[in-house]
Amino acid sequence: MKKPYLLPGLILAFFLSYSHAEQWQVEKLYELDFDPISEMSGMVKSKRFSDVYWLHNDSGDTARLFAVNGQGEVLFPSFLSFHGQESKLGKKPWPGHRINLAVNYDWEDIAVDKDWIYIADTGNNGNARRDLGIYVVPEFNPAMIESSRSIRFYAFRYPQQEYFPAKQWHYDSEALFVLDNHIYLITKHRVAGRFSRFEKGANLYRLDNLASGEMNEAVLIDSHPGLFAITAADLSPDATQLAVLGYRQLSVFPAPESGDKWLSGQSRSLDLAGFGMGQIESVSWRDADSLLVGNEDGVVYLVTLPD
Repeated sequence: MKKPYLLPGLILAFFLSYSHAEQWQVEKLYELDFDPISEMSGMVKSKRFSDVYWLHNDSGDTARLFAVNGQGEVLFPSFLSFHGQESKLGKKPWPGHRINLAVNYDWEDIAVDKDWIYIADTGNNGNARRDLGIYVVPEFNPAMIESSRSIRFYAFRYPQQEYFPAKQWHYDSEALFVLDNHIYLITKHRVAGRFSRFEKGANLYRLDNLASGEMNEAVLIDSHPGLFAITAADLSPDATQLAVLGYRQLSVFPAPESGDKWLSGQSRSLDLAGFGMGQIESVSWRDADSLLVGNEDGVVYLVTLPD
């Protein structure tokens, strides 16, 4: 059997650490030198398969997922003839796991539970989309299965939005997590009419009545006035902490004592402004004490939380 292709130059000797009163640590872990992963927008660790992370590209790509291990090695079925970057030797690069019955209009984040992969086609930069939704895909073994399909699509709307485009550009969601059969979305806010100008603030929505083939309403359950340009979220393996990533900060919120007001607790936050990470778009827990943070160019950092 052929082994997963080891991307050249992945494990970098470069180490960057940052310390303040709480002793966060940041390390540049690897860089994906793999052309098909051209604009990484989502990342999550599998709950079914050991040392597997699911990735996807941003808008404009085909409907496909990629799988890598914790060192950035691309995983694909060994019986196929694809070999990473060896296209120069006459072999095509692995194109990823095709997801049938799905379209990547603007995939922004990805989440998993015990059996399912959830893909958020929720990017809404101009706050004018009427076709937002979540694809649900049975999680499969990336070393054995070439392609899969979406078996459900949960279309939804924000009931507070009356105009398209909205008067307030607060209906772009790029952060997703799943807990107890509920799907949660965190919004990214812009100045109305300004695609590249962001506002402070984020709202947390929940999808309750998950009906495929019907329009579901996103229920507003919490908000946070200080979060800025939120691009990803992930729930810790034991569901006691929520990581929320923005362009300027990484915040970790404790689980609420009751209910699901995840953004109302006292968070621990790391200012990312001085790290030169580029446009960071994805976050995934590696274990109970550390996270992986990735930018759109495929550079992945290891962030270790303070004790």
